[in-house]
Amino acid sequence: MSKEMLNALDALEAEKGISKEIVIDALEAALVSAYKRHYGQAQNVEVEFDQKKGNIHVYAVKEVTEEVMDSQLEVSLKEAMTINPAYEIGDKIRFEVTPKDFGRIAAQTAKQVILQRVREAERTIIYNEFSAYEKDILQGIVERQDNRYIYVNLGKIEAVLSKQDQMPNEFYQPHDRIKVFVSRVENTSKGPQVFVSRSHPDLLRRLFEQEVPEVYDGTVEIVSIAREAGDRSKVAVRSFDANVDPVGTCVGPKGQRVQAIVNELKGENMDIVEWNDDPAVFIANALNPAEVTDVIFDVDNPKACTVVVPDYQLSLAIGKRGQNARLAAKLTGFKIDIKSESDMEEFYAKLEEGAYIDEGEAVESQESNVEDNESHDEMIIASDMTADDYENMDFDEK
Repeated sequence: MSKEMLNALDALEAEKGISKEIVIDALEAALVSAYKRHYGQAQNVEVEFDQKKGNIHVYAVKEVTEEVMDSQLEVSLKEAMTINPAYEIGDKIRFEVTPKDFGRIAAQTAKQVILQRVREAERTIIYNEFSAYEKDILQGIVERQDNRYIYVNLGKIEAVLSKQDQMPNEFYQPHDRIKVFVSRVENTSKGPQVFVSRSHPDLLRRLFEQEVPEVYDGTVEIVSIAREAGDRSKVAVRSFDANVDPVGTCVGPKGQRVQAIVNELKGENMDIVEWNDDPAVFIANALNPAEVTDVIFDVDNPKACTVVVPDYQLSLAIGKRGQNARLAAKLTGFKIDIKSESDMEEFYAKLEEGAYIDEGEAVESQESNVEDNESHDEMIIASDMTADDYENMDFDEK
């Protein structure tokens, strides 16, 4: 070993940010194992790296004893005093046992240790870098795919896009440039693993932050998002500035801002509605583009309501396969039951009719009870008749 090793360690520290002391400590530990493995020595040994000259020395550590039981681990007091009269029983003495051909082994071991440390450092650097991008949006290039993942090149690392994180209306080809949401970053035994998504609702949030400066600086806030990736989304927004229209700001001049997001998401429809602290108003806004006549909240369940819409707006309010109502429920957090005006009128009519029928049934029940009582009295009177008298009666009389 020579000063070339020292220069290599200095360059490693400067380029990769790996501390020279950490590499030297790891190198010394690895050389101890290499010495025991190659020379069959099991005694206590130490390896010392000379940071001035770059040389490596191997020492056998022996304990000073009165009587030597194991010459590889112990040295007599008499012998120790010939080295230095100040030695006493229990002291440790180092004897250099560096083999002549140990330089070759040391070079190989140093190479392995340095490469390992470089890999570990690069993994740590990549993990720390992409951990900072967690819950953020990045642009990558599609490289390849298998049965489980689509692999997206993010520059220093290859991220994975699982099937559930893909948009059903998209087909990914190698070399396609796509924007992805970094859902999580894990530091595994094989290195850092980055998981990305195209279907996550927060991808929409980050795209609005990129396209709408008012959202990025906090003037307009995205309160909630309900998304069925690749098909349709609803976004509730509010403004902290009375002079700023939150919906118009997100839509942009001639719809340019929202259209840029729609194009990025391959035509996903977008409904931007204004959030309101009045739940009834917010629910009515969430059912856009349908008109809402009334919102009736359930007394027993405060998170459930019935929404009344005009008859001709019922199908629009429910949406194709119930999508509009489903997204509105996700956006507001309410369980929404949609009724037409005629359905509600019929419902109220039945309620009133039901109350009248109940009263009539009660009157009929009372009259029936009276009739039953009268029949009972007649039966009591008739019970005094004999069987022959009953048989001699006319049918009408019976």
